[in-house]
Amino acid sequence: LEGLPRHTSMHAAGVVISNAPADEYVPLSRSSDDSITTQFTMTTLEELGLLKMDFLGLRTLTVIQNAVLLVNQAKTRLGESEESFLNIDEIDYNDSKVLDLISSGKTEGIFQLESSGMKSFMKELKPQNLEDIIAGISLYRPGPMDFIPKYIQGKNNQQSIQYECKELEPILSPTYGCIVYQEQVMQIVRELAGYSFGRSDLVRRAMSKKKASVMEKERQSFVYGNVEEGVPGCISKGIPEAVANHIYDEMTDFAKYAFNKSHAAAYAVVSYQTAYLKCYYPVEFMAALMTSVIDNPSKVAEYIYTCRQMGIKLLPPDINDGFATFTVNGENIRYGLSAIKGLGRPVIEALVLEREENGPYLNLKDFASRLSGKEVNKRTIESFIKSGAFDSMPGTRKQLMHVYVGVLDGVSQEKKRAMTGQMSLFDLDGDAKVMNDEIIFPEVGEYTKEELLAFEKEVLGIYVSGHPLEAYELLLKRNATANTADFIIDEESNTVKVTDGDTVTVGGMITSRTLKTTRTNSVMAFITLEDMFGTMEVIIFPRDYEKYKYTLEIDNRVFIKGKVAVEEDKPAKLICQSITPFAEINKELWIKFSDKEAFLNNEKALYEIIKNYDGNDRITVYCEKEKAIKKLPQSQSVLIEDGLLENLRNAFLEENIKVVEKL
Repeated sequence: LEGLPRHTSMHAAGVVISNAPADEYVPLSRSSDDSITTQFTMTTLEELGLLKMDFLGLRTLTVIQNAVLLVNQAKTRLGESEESFLNIDEIDYNDSKVLDLISSGKTEGIFQLESSGMKSFMKELKPQNLEDIIAGISLYRPGPMDFIPKYIQGKNNQQSIQYECKELEPILSPTYGCIVYQEQVMQIVRELAGYSFGRSDLVRRAMSKKKASVMEKERQSFVYGNVEEGVPGCISKGIPEAVANHIYDEMTDFAKYAFNKSHAAAYAVVSYQTAYLKCYYPVEFMAALMTSVIDNPSKVAEYIYTCRQMGIKLLPPDINDGFATFTVNGENIRYGLSAIKGLGRPVIEALVLEREENGPYLNLKDFASRLSGKEVNKRTIESFIKSGAFDSMPGTRKQLMHVYVGVLDGVSQEKKRAMTGQMSLFDLDGDAKVMNDEIIFPEVGEYTKEELLAFEKEVLGIYVSGHPLEAYELLLKRNATANTADFIIDEESNTVKVTDGDTVTVGGMITSRTLKTTRTNSVMAFITLEDMFGTMEVIIFPRDYEKYKYTLEIDNRVFIKGKVAVEEDKPAKLICQSITPFAEINKELWIKFSDKEAFLNNEKALYEIIKNYDGNDRITVYCEKEKAIKKLPQSQSVLIEDGLLENLRNAFLEENIKVVEKL
């Protein structure tokens, strides 16, 4: 058995095309999902004369399609004509606003450009046209990344670009003197050495597959020519031997990584289209984007955070306004009903159909009465209540949780009586029936903010109406160098954003803790840390566990510094090095004065205020005119608390007082 294939496998996107029934060329088999596959590999198929093509299905194409649909539906509701409808294929690819958005690094959700590394690259590159985006996508990969500084230098100072011979300029000028694409390699051998189109493609393939013997043979043809095969060569076209050899060396070196430009261009167009939608139709774009990841709570949480940064409010699910997917509600986004756990598509379809045919639901009883028991049961109603889907109806979530079982039982009994032909006394009197439809709620008030959020997390997988960490948002932004979303595998690139071995700091709250005894009888811990994007696993080895075990209580808010551990096809983990509770973060009080004179005039008043708040938090004074910073002596340290801040704001205005918390 040694050396034989262990199992059959199938290319995820490969399609074999033939001009006759495929079984006339190649033996076939059925895969586990009942699709028909060939028994030969792609190289054998090519030798048999069959065409294998890869059709890559991109989630982003669906995002674009759905966003355009939402935009045009809104235009229809506003009574606009079809001439005003958005056609994504006719947009301007040199729109300065779109290019500015890409250059700003605010590219969350934009295809190919949302990793932290790519954001930094785009901010540095500052693309001015689609060609720059194509090159950026091609360069931002292992290997070609080494050429990024040269590319950016050439872009920013085109006078510094030097070409080894004049024939290279028209070929390499679009990429500022760098070989970026496979097509450029083909063009160089054609223009400099007189290769045919077909032969230039063979050179490209030999280089990309690192076929050393073929490449050495082609070097001879490229530099000196090959009369038998009709290749003039560089020397016969007036290019010196040393220059020709050096150009060939550069091509060989870069061809290992060179990208197919048509591939990069197709990706860049999709990147630009998503950037265009985010720029001009942000609400529709984000709704379509979140619908595309509706089954992935951590990704939805990441995009909810992006929405908040963009000023877009996320509304909870609503049985009178919601649909299966995320939808647009004015300048807000309504959460999709299908994101509620345990809620099947038939329930949502029945709910929406009944609402569209007979109007909005009046209350919980009306809702239960109009839908069959097969579609709506107690568990479904409970999930609706906990998610906030009944918030637009009478009763708080807590009141609804107290009455829903009784309401459903009552509706069920009424339906049974109706089926057996029995009539209740209320059925004889119209007014009495309306009274009967009203639900008498107990005086129990509403759940606490924490309880409401916990229920949302339970049924939606994420928090919608807020987040337990929202009060610490600025603190997290200032001190965390990575977030939990960076540790999750991206479904399109199949990689995580963090790099194995990197040291990062992540902040959040501890949501679970598992202790394990090692073979040496020491205790280590595995904890789940949750931030505003999702959750991740942190491993704490025995030595660090002994040091920090009292900070590892559930719900504790902490910053954890550690080393990233990446395993193939798994979310990355963090190996803990140190833990700092939020409460122990160093605070510093900054007070701004217009100039030094203003500070000196108010110095006595400042000391008079702070003398009553003795503590360990340092004070820094900033004089705006002179751009001077003065740290007050340790003896003038304070305890930063609300009373002190209120007194300082009253004396020196709120905008001049700032508390900085830094690890």
